[in-house]
Formats: sequence, C-alpha cells, structure tokens
Amino acid sequence: MDDIVKQALAKWPNVPDCYGWLGLDARGLWYMRDDRAQAAGAFASGQRGAKGSLLRHDKLIAFIERNYETDPRGRWFFQNGPQRVYVELEATPVVWRLHGSAAAPEMRAHDGRAAQASECLLDEDGRLYLAAAELAANGKRLLGLVHTQDMLLAAEAVEAGAWTPEAVQAADLPARYGYVRSPAADASAAHA
Repeated sequence: MDDIVKQALAKWPNVPDCYGWLGLDARGLWYMRDDRAQAAGAFASGQRGAKGSLLRHDKLIAFIERNYETDPRGRWFFQNGPQRVYVELEATPVVWRLHGSAAAPEMRAHDGRAAQASECLLDEDGRLYLAAAELAANGKRLLGLVHTQDMLLAAEAVEAGAWTPEAVQAADLPARYGYVRSPAADASAAHA
C-alpha cells in the first residue's frame, strides 16, 4: 500500500466504504461505473452499458493496482486514500498472464504480482483457472482466471504435464477460494 494512502487512513479513519463504482473484468481491465452503468445492471450481468467506462489512464491504473487488496470476508477493494472502494468482479480477483515455456510456465497477475500455481481448474465453459501457492491477505488461496490471450501456452503447459486441470463448476469457486464477486450485492444483502 502506498505511504500516502496509509497517511490518509490515519488522518481520516471513518470514511464510508464505496460500493459498485469500480469493476475488474475477465481480461484484467478496470472499469469506472457511474450511476448510469449501475442502473444498467450488475457488472457481470452482460447487460449493455453495465460495465461502465474502461479506464485508460496508466498512472491511475497503476495506483489502483498497488493498493488492491482483500478484506477478511473476501471482498476485494482499492484503498483510495481513506476510502475503501470495493471492486465488482466479472470472474476472479486476479487475471493471470502467462510467460516462459510450457515446461516451466510463469504466472503474473494483472496487477503485477508474481505467483506459483498450486492448482489448475477447468470449469464447465472451458475457462482455465490457476490458484496461487501463496495465500491472499484473507488466508485463502488466490484464484485467478487465465487471460484468453495466454490459453495456447496454458494448453501446452497442460500437455507438458506442468498442470493437471481439475473439473469444477464456476459457481462453486467464490466459496471455495474465499472471494466475493459482487461486494455491492453482499453489502445490500447484509443490510436487508
């Protein structure tokens, strides 16, 4: 976490959390969700306009990614100064990019964190996920979707025996790996 963020937290410890305004898609891209986008539907709904506006400012994206963490309940957030901005996830908390060779593939998350795979999973729609050997801040394995552009290397790694996919249902992954796809819906349910 950036020092300036830590200083803001100390100075203003009681700023309310923000829900629904930021989303991470299945390709590791960030979206700002204004009132219109939120009214169009849930981030992962596929409804026209629900994703919002793609963020393109490199320094803003880098700031978000340096301050991207999870809380004990598995809700991922961007610590924006004293305010927690909870992130709507289209798929998983991270999107893995693959590099290297099929025999020894390397994985790096969309936010730059490097990791080693401890599990390889294949869902009912043919999407490939990797769980990191390292634990996330909430004590769970960090699960990420493999970026679509890296599926050739992923397939080669499976064929080379680097990974052996386990069949899973996508709907079971949040509970198994301790993450919340929609903190906004989770917060609404908690207040109902």
